[in-house]
Amino acid sequence: MPPKYKFRKGEKYFMVNSVVIGTGSYLPEKILTNDDLAKIVDTNDEWISSRTGIKQRHIAADNETTSDMAILAAKQAMDKAAVAPDNIDLIIVATTTPDSTFPSTAVRVQAGLGIKGGAAFDIQAVCTGFVYAMTIADSFIKTGQAKNVLVIGADKMSCILDWEDRSTCILFGDGAGAVVLTASEQEGRGIIYSKLYSDGDYADILNTTGGVSSTGTVGKVHMLGQEVFKHAVAKMTSSVKEGLKSCGKNVGDINAFIPHQANARILDMVSKKLRISDDKVISTVAKHANTSAASIPLAIAEADRRGCFTMGDLVVLTAIGGGLTWGTCFLKW
Repeated sequence: MPPKYKFRKGEKYFMVNSVVIGTGSYLPEKILTNDDLAKIVDTNDEWISSRTGIKQRHIAADNETTSDMAILAAKQAMDKAAVAPDNIDLIIVATTTPDSTFPSTAVRVQAGLGIKGGAAFDIQAVCTGFVYAMTIADSFIKTGQAKNVLVIGADKMSCILDWEDRSTCILFGDGAGAVVLTASEQEGRGIIYSKLYSDGDYADILNTTGGVSSTGTVGKVHMLGQEVFKHAVAKMTSSVKEGLKSCGKNVGDINAFIPHQANARILDMVSKKLRISDDKVISTVAKHANTSAASIPLAIAEADRRGCFTMGDLVVLTAIGGGLTWGTCFLKW
C-alpha cells in the first residue's frame, strides 16, 4: 500500500489527500482533418483511421504559444474550482514544446494568470508528463508545501513535426488540459497511488532529431512505430497491474480508465489485456489525436463535462512517452 501521511492539528491527526476540484481544457480553433492531410502528404482517411483511430486534430495558430493554450485551460479549471489566483501555491506545466528554452513555460503561465508568489516550473517527460506532474503535485500537497496546485499538460506538437513524414505527422495535434488539486481531509477521495518509471536504453525509438546542446535546433519527431507500440502496450499494462496489486484493488473496481491518447489500437490493446470493459475507457483520440502531455488532462476535462465521474469513483491514468518514460496514477474522484 502507498504510504499514509498524517498531520497534527492541535490534538487531532488527520489525513491529507490531493483531490481534483476543477478541470479545464483548450483546443485551438483550426481543425485539420484526415482529408485535409491527404492534400499535403501521401495518405488518406481510410489509411489513417484504420491504423490509428484518428479522424482529426487541432492545430495552433502560428502566433499561438504553449503558454497561451495553458493559460486558457488553467483559467477554466480555476473557475470551476472557484480558486482565486492568490490561492494557487504551485504551478506545474508538463510540456515538450516550451515557449522558450528559458524561462519556463510555467512562469509565463503564472504571469498570465496574475498569480503572485508560490512556485512554478516545467517538467519534461513527453507524453507521460501529466502523470509525472500529478505525482509531483501530490508529493507537494502531502508534505505540506502546497495547498492548491495547478497541474497543466500543454503541447504544440505541430511545431516539431516533419509534415512530409506520414508516419508521424498524422498522429499529433495541439492543445492543453489542466486540473486544480487541493489538499483535503475528506476521506475516500484523492490520489491514492502513483508510480513513475523510465528506461533510457530506449531513448532513440521515440525522440527528436535536434536539441539545444546537440544541434542548436529543436529538431523533428522521429519514431520507430512498431517498437513504440510494443513497449506502450506492455509497459502501461504492467504498471496498471502493479498499481492494482499495491492498492489491493481489482480491475472490477476501476470506474474510469484514461490512458494516454496516442493511438486507438494501443488503447484497445491495453484495455483488453487488463480486461477493462469498453464503457469504462475514456477515449478522445479520434477528435484530438496525440497531444502529448495534454492528452490525459484533455480527456479528463471532456469526461468531467459529460458527467462521467461520480464522487468516489476510481479513475486510473496511465501513459508512456519518449525516454522511455511511463507511469500510472490512481485517484478517487
